[in-house]
Amino acid sequence: MMEVHRTYQAKICNHSQVAESLDRHGWSASKLWNVGNYHTREVWDETGEIPNHEELKNHIKYKGLHSQSSQRVLEELAESFHSWYQKRKSDHRANPPGYRKRNYYDQDGNRVHEEYPRSTVTWKQRVQRRPETQQNSPVERCESQGTPESVGYMLVEYATRPDATVETVQQVRAVYDPAKGRWELHIVCKDESDTPDAPGEETVGIDLGICNFAAVAYNTEEAELYPGTRLKQDGYYFPREIAQCDDSGGERATRLHAKWSERRTHFFHSFAKHIVERCVEKQVGRVNIGNLEGVRETDDGEAKNWGRHGNLDLHGWAFDRFRKVLTYKAKVEGIEVMEVSERDTSKTYCICGRNDDSQRVERGL
Repeated sequence: MMEVHRTYQAKICNHSQVAESLDRHGWSASKLWNVGNYHTREVWDETGEIPNHEELKNHIKYKGLHSQSSQRVLEELAESFHSWYQKRKSDHRANPPGYRKRNYYDQDGNRVHEEYPRSTVTWKQRVQRRPETQQNSPVERCESQGTPESVGYMLVEYATRPDATVETVQQVRAVYDPAKGRWELHIVCKDESDTPDAPGEETVGIDLGICNFAAVAYNTEEAELYPGTRLKQDGYYFPREIAQCDDSGGERATRLHAKWSERRTHFFHSFAKHIVERCVEKQVGRVNIGNLEGVRETDDGEAKNWGRHGNLDLHGWAFDRFRKVLTYKAKVEGIEVMEVSERDTSKTYCICGRNDDSQRVERGL
């Protein structure tokens, strides 16, 4: 059996009725994030280790949400700190996760107001679908226990796209979209099915790059090149526009961040879908993709310096994110994705495996 998790994005139909309650949950999640962030920084400064946050389970902010929702907030915080820890090995300028809070001061420097963003809230298991749902407009019952104002259940009416099948719900995430000023639901469902047979026995090689996002070789005589021009242009344009905003957390900067993320996500999913369709068409059963771990570091473990534009390209290269998207899309079709070392591939015969320096005329040829 093959297990696949699918995430369906749903519009909240009774938004005016549940928005206030969702706001309180989102603010509580932000406050818990800040408490965990402060605690993690203290432990890191003292021990050089990232804590597991067990000692925060008795904190008053932890009890502001359902225990599973609070646990997920701290899990996301730990994931962010571990990601920062890995990044700082190659980039000493990397900053740890920030606080989710904004302070406003008067002319004398006194704080007069503080504002918390609406963080994502996750319900893991205490979510039930009501049996009396209507087609294309089911009603979800999400437990919102924890905050004094909203103890009990919160009924959320949502609508998904017509072809979405919402069954075996694993978790529900309430996500606030600042650009639209609305909450929406992300419903994660588990789908179990028989493991499909591979379309064939052919093998495809994928070489990921920056200027050309990917070179795909289906055999020794047929290959396809996919430019990464759009990703590079976005990588220059959006950071420049965001830097010109008066407020990095303001409305325009938020819209730019969201637009940039949507364009990258669309590119990765569309390209991965195209590759998988081509593999099915050519009866491919296995995809070999280069393992690029450590590509941003020198042999001494220091961060590579490719210049101002080169560093933008190198550190904005989301090769691992694309590999994950490709892997799960290929798995649905029974295609195996394997990471292979790229060392010496430019001067090694692909048939017999013999290494010959003369095979590499120059870089890229």
